Amino acid sequence: MTAITPKASSALPEFAEGIQYFGEALPDFETYGATPAIESGKVAIAAPTNPQAVYQTLLAADALRYLTLQITGSKASGHPGGFASQAEAYAALVMLGYKNIITEVGHHAPGFYSAMFLDRSLEDMGISTVQQLRDRFREKHGLLGHLSGYIPGILAPAGPLGQGQHFAMAAALLHRDKLFPFTLGDGGLGEPYIMSSMAHFNTAYPSVTNFLPVLVWNGYSQEHHSMVSLKTNAQMTAYWQGNGFEEVVLVDAKEFDDQNQPGDYVDSTIFSFTQRLAFTQAVLVAVDKAARSALGGKLTVFIIKQLKGAGVHAKGAKSHNLYPKDTLDAPHIITALQKRALSPAAWQTVRTNAERAGGGPASKTVVTEFELPLPDLGTLPLEEYAVGGEPKVSTTAMGRIVGAVGQKDPNFLVTNADGNEASGIGNINQALKIIHPTTDDLYNQAPNGQVYEPLSEDACAGLAVGLSLMGARTLWCSYESFAINGLPIWQTVIQAMAELRRPTPSTITLFTAGALEQGRNGWTHQRPEIEAYFASMMRNGNVFPVFPPDANSTQVCYDWALTTKNKGIVITASKSPLPIRTTFAQTRQGLEEGAVVLHEIPGGKQVVFAVIGDMTLIPVFEAAAFLETEGIGVKIVSVINPRRLYRPHDVAWDTCSEADNGFIDDAKFAELFAGDALIGVTGGVASMLEPIMLRSNSKRDTFAWKRGETTASAGELMAFNGLTAEALTKRAIELVH
Repeated sequence: MTAITPKASSALPEFAEGIQYFGEALPDFETYGATPAIESGKVAIAAPTNPQAVYQTLLAADALRYLTLQITGSKASGHPGGFASQAEAYAALVMLGYKNIITEVGHHAPGFYSAMFLDRSLEDMGISTVQQLRDRFREKHGLLGHLSGYIPGILAPAGPLGQGQHFAMAAALLHRDKLFPFTLGDGGLGEPYIMSSMAHFNTAYPSVTNFLPVLVWNGYSQEHHSMVSLKTNAQMTAYWQGNGFEEVVLVDAKEFDDQNQPGDYVDSTIFSFTQRLAFTQAVLVAVDKAARSALGGKLTVFIIKQLKGAGVHAKGAKSHNLYPKDTLDAPHIITALQKRALSPAAWQTVRTNAERAGGGPASKTVVTEFELPLPDLGTLPLEEYAVGGEPKVSTTAMGRIVGAVGQKDPNFLVTNADGNEASGIGNINQALKIIHPTTDDLYNQAPNGQVYEPLSEDACAGLAVGLSLMGARTLWCSYESFAINGLPIWQTVIQAMAELRRPTPSTITLFTAGALEQGRNGWTHQRPEIEAYFASMMRNGNVFPVFPPDANSTQVCYDWALTTKNKGIVITASKSPLPIRTTFAQTRQGLEEGAVVLHEIPGGKQVVFAVIGDMTLIPVFEAAAFLETEGIGVKIVSVINPRRLYRPHDVAWDTCSEADNGFIDDAKFAELFAGDALIGVTGGVASMLEPIMLRSNSKRDTFAWKRGETTASAGELMAFNGLTAEALTKRAIELVH
């Protein structure tokens, strides 16, 4: 290997600045490597068996390995091993013209960044040379340690395991003519959601097979052998077939090994050059077969079996992560880079192919670089009920509007694991039908419906938020008590939306049957601590939990949510008939100002009740009636949009894409909440009241959820948690005297 001196570097391609080591030309380079295999004006190689295409796929795999190791080594941090073990597969996809590539593995990030650099996507963020690639890896406003929505050409974020298939399936559903491969590690294969979510999706959408799992079967997880490392090829094939995959395409590097490597997992980069080419051709042919199968209507998986860390600084789990000792000056890193070093001419060939593949840089061609056209919803059928009139079910009122949205927008999808009817929104099923292979009018089932009901909150949240990230409108419905199982991917997407470089519809959720309605079901159905999740995320800047106090308000909250972009809107509403306390205009005011006054009676001293929720208003109004007989003034304020009640500097709103800087000033806050005493009341967690308690100068206290219990009624459950008219009255009197 030779190092290019600064004087000679002017002869190098400009993008190569920062590459530390260059190698001699590989055998037969002039014959097979000098002229790019993807011709000018073409988007892919002509044939996967073409010797020139095979040779240059090998070059691309080595270039990816080199860059992955060099950029992680530049910070002695990051994860090179997993991506390295499938570099031939990624290179093959690109050479075949497929660039809408997603990953389930956040640890593949440096490999994906290397790919985005090679095809010039990263030039959109000012990264034109390898030196800049190194400098901005794992740095603020640079290339984050795990994939995000900020990086040009990257379709979806990746961090927690078990999520990537949702993005691939969502993209496949919206773009039936394109292939969406996603890399999946055998370490992450242990996550229970992956296979079950794909199985349910395939049952619901049997014709949508244009997503392609690429299983990176390298024998190791992050710090040990993977749990599937002892499976035989036949057992692994049977596993995928048993989960509904019609076509299983597997390439095992062991079958090409001519170096007598021990074990079932081997490193192809130490084969003889002839065998390296043979293995690369096998991968190229197999990827082509798998891609055609997936696009042709068969549920397909491609599996590449190769030792973790192939071609980088270490093998097995030891290759997973770099530590402070793994610098570019360390002998083992230098040796590994030198072994992968390409000649300057080879780098140029790889760059040209990467640019041409798929019709241009990923940042200019993949589906997420464009806004998905959305049908105009027009005027939605909101129905305003009379204040003080007959009690109405909030969720049912919203369900009617949801049905209208779905009828106007064919891409719109509603997801629910526990059943819409149980949440008072059976009218959604009636209007849009549950997607099911069995047509049954009694249960509102039809194969072409718009209601997706897997018995998994992860699958519900995953497809809903995946579709939103890809540009479509969705609604994820859940019981508040169960939604926690779907929140990891919801949070992943919300974080991505906060930094996304394009507008996309907000993720909207409807959480029903809160803890107070679930008395008879006991504590298993009483988990309002989920609200603490949203309370903490409000400071993100793009998360808006809203609490409509009645059926009028719920309709307006949903209507507003539909107009927002790049946000997480959480609507929490009851499925019980409750009094109508607000007009449409009041909720619009509450959404803008955070809260609205429902009741105000002056007195010698004034107690202000800041109330989150709908059922919690019942004991508050009872307490107010008693206090007023004692000559104490009372103001009841319904907190509809608590995020508006923070001060601007409390929230990272200015760091968000589609930033929202709506906060009320001190004068408006005082107008709403100033008094001799302030009592915050919520049937959920006290932390949701933080914006109010943070700003108030009054004597104050909070009444909030403590723990669950089995009770016969909501009132009894509130009493168990100290949320009674008597307790509120007693504390109010104490505070004003």
